[in-house]
Amino acid sequence: MTVSRRKFLQSSTLGSAGLVAAGSLSPLTAADHEKKRIPLAVSSYSYWHFRGEKFPMEKVIAHAAELGFDGVEILHRQMENESTEYMNRLKRAAFLEGLALVMLSIHQDFVDPDPAKRQAAVEHTKHCLDLAHQLGIPVIRLNSGRWGTIPSFDDLMKANGIEPPLEG
Repeated sequence: MTVSRRKFLQSSTLGSAGLVAAGSLSPLTAADHEKKRIPLAVSSYSYWHFRGEKFPMEKVIAHAAELGFDGVEILHRQMENESTEYMNRLKRAAFLEGLALVMLSIHQDFVDPDPAKRQAAVEHTKHCLDLAHQLGIPVIRLNSGRWGTIPSFDDLMKANGIEPPLEG
């Protein structure tokens, strides 16, 4: 059974009102636990094309809904742009599909020895917090810590993500 966000909010509001009116909060039974479903989201990174044309975020949202996900994590680097119009389109697409935009995944480099570059990363993080707010996204996931001493991502993976630190 598929439950939309709207139906979930309606039933949880009515259910809460019923519990308050009844004056008791009884523990869940084993049958109640069997009915519970863990909401799942997919990251737009799963649709990332390393070569060739990018998969538009709107298509990610539509496909996630087709597959029965409850939400989408947006990878900032995959966004077409940061215009209000574009972000409103993403919010509308998610709303119409009954999906939540659950997380904005961002990349920063807080380990660069250059203080100006570290400060730029701080400013970018603040900017992304504002973007998440505009998108109605409650959480950001910050990926950080790359020294950049191994230029190729494939080579970095061969080294198990371990690279020699920069001096300083």
